[in-house]
Amino acid sequence: MYLFLPGILVLALFSTSSARIHKLPIKNDVRRYISLSTFGFCKGGTLAVNLTNFHASPENENAVFGFSLDRAANDARNYYLDTHQDVCILEQDERSKNDSNKDEFIYLTLDLKTNKLHVTCAHYQPTTSIHIYKSSAEKDQSTTGRSCKDLNFDITRFVVANRTLYNASFFMSVDSLREEGLYNLYFHNCPNYNLNTETILDFDIEITEQNVNGYLSAGEMPLPALFCMMSILFFLSGMFWVFLLKQSKHPVFKIHYMMAVLVFLKAISLAFHGVNYHYIEQLGFHLTTWAILFYVAHLLKGALLFVVLVLVGTGWTFIKYVLTPKDKKLFMVVIPLQVLANLAQIILEESEEGDIEYLAWRNVVIMIDLLCCGGILFPVVWSIRHLQEASETDGKAAINLRKLKLFRHFYIMVVCYIYSTRIIVYLLKITVPFQYGWLHEMFREMATYVFFVLTAYKFRPASQNPYFALHVEEEDLDEVLTETGATEGLRKVNSRLTKVPFHETITEVTEEEKDALLGQSESSHDYD
Repeated sequence: MYLFLPGILVLALFSTSSARIHKLPIKNDVRRYISLSTFGFCKGGTLAVNLTNFHASPENENAVFGFSLDRAANDARNYYLDTHQDVCILEQDERSKNDSNKDEFIYLTLDLKTNKLHVTCAHYQPTTSIHIYKSSAEKDQSTTGRSCKDLNFDITRFVVANRTLYNASFFMSVDSLREEGLYNLYFHNCPNYNLNTETILDFDIEITEQNVNGYLSAGEMPLPALFCMMSILFFLSGMFWVFLLKQSKHPVFKIHYMMAVLVFLKAISLAFHGVNYHYIEQLGFHLTTWAILFYVAHLLKGALLFVVLVLVGTGWTFIKYVLTPKDKKLFMVVIPLQVLANLAQIILEESEEGDIEYLAWRNVVIMIDLLCCGGILFPVVWSIRHLQEASETDGKAAINLRKLKLFRHFYIMVVCYIYSTRIIVYLLKITVPFQYGWLHEMFREMATYVFFVLTAYKFRPASQNPYFALHVEEEDLDEVLTETGATEGLRKVNSRLTKVPFHETITEVTEEEKDALLGQSESSHDYD
């Protein structure tokens, strides 16, 4: 319970943050450029930016500050910014801007001496019209686009407490299919590209991004329906799993019920996620109640998922009823890390892209998630090693080899799940066109569903499951045990006396489990 107390504090801390209507205060910032927003616009979309109380220290009217707005086809890295870390793009001449990259750029430079916001374009055809205005009211009065050449807007200058402050704003509309794309908005502090100087910025900025159907980016529009559909699918699957457990005539362990709880938590989490996105689409920000419900369900689901994976990997309740000290130490490491990863993910989602801590939290999420994914593989590897040793030393080779095969399958399943929900999802995110940004979320949820189904099938209560075959016919042992020179020609003479029907074996196991979980003992070679 104490692991989730930080989560409650985080939820309370971010309960008032917005989503697609960004209000970002920048204080004492010395970054060379600030990534403010990334949004996919369809035809009819609009972008409104309002910069207030801008102040640079030390004050210098000749210093260059401003915005850049680039349009790309997908969410791949910004090649231009990544390869121009030493030169401010606002200070390059027109030819350098046009020769650097094929993406279309719009530059909006603050001229503090003349109180103007100058607009220039790169990689636009000379005859191409753009739809950038001082405000939305000015856009309503205009029926056509305008050329980038000699386009500028007034900015407001005033002095408060011996500090010179500036206000500026601009409004952009996407009025044609050619203008659609994924737009990245940056603010540039050009003086800080000089290593000998440091200019500190303070300002407030409000950014409103909107498409015709709501405040969601083009690639996020199908997400509310997608999450709700997947929630229904997981819920129905969970009901079917509970039905199988209730109707099963074979041993049902605690881990089976934990799997059921996990599926229902996943369904609840997806339902709240879909409702949360619905309100973001309608209002531009999420409602606190639904956001908190989603985050709580997300925390519980994430923690329980790794608990179940580690328990299945160790063979708890299947082949042993007591966790070894090594298993307990793994729990003490993996579960808190997973909770921390979920908390970091919540902070990342609630942070603005322009926050100083945004990049740091994103790296924390990636690092901790990879550590957790690696941690859940350890118990599976340990179980495989123990079963390999047991199959070579004791008299239950057939049982152990079947268990070994099952664990190897589970290991492959876990690796495929990690690869699919991390690597492939990331590749989809950066390669598909911006309108199909929802595909990586659909692939993640479908991969999770397939993994859940396969895990449930492999470890279902059934007589054919190698976990339940605690005894085996001696004739099977004769077929599996390796013949050596010392045992060549030898056969067991008491196989007929020790032969036990399989259904009787299942009954015996069930009765032992009903007596006491800790009362059952197996060979010391099966596990530590």
